[in-house]
Amino acid sequence: MDLKDIQNLIKFVAKSGASEVKLETDDVKITIKTGTESDRGETTYIQQIPTMAAPQAAPVAQVPTEAAPAPMQEKAAPADDSAKYITVKSPIIGTFYRKPSPDKPVFKEVGDAVAVGDVLCVIEAMKLFNEIESEVSGKIVKVLVDDSSPVEFDQPLFLIDPS
Repeated sequence: MDLKDIQNLIKFVAKSGASEVKLETDDVKITIKTGTESDRGETTYIQQIPTMAAPQAAPVAQVPTEAAPAPMQEKAAPADDSAKYITVKSPIIGTFYRKPSPDKPVFKEVGDAVAVGDVLCVIEAMKLFNEIESEVSGKIVKVLVDDSSPVEFDQPLFLIDPS
């Protein structure tokens, strides 16, 4: 719906005498409220519904669901082992990448030693690629997220053994 259609709709509602009209399509929500005779004002609310939000919401919701059963299955014996590991969490919402670009090798593999400041991964948010650096020294024990997967704020990404 373009601006001209919205303006025509506002004029039509004003002439019709209706006090309120709501129109909702796939990508636009419009509410037009006309005032009383003494008021003679018009209030128009237009809300653009983001088209990318719905497709991203479903995969983000599935990631924790898939990740949650795995630790529960391993919980029987190594519950004490995972307590000694440091969890590196996502500082932002975005897409997790293990490589700086598709043709390059991954930043760090399981078993690699890391030092403070080493880049572990990249998280892309709004076309900006944010390098996630290690805040501890140690050895990577586990990568908790698949490459090119959406991640949420504070979602665990890596387990690092500081010893």
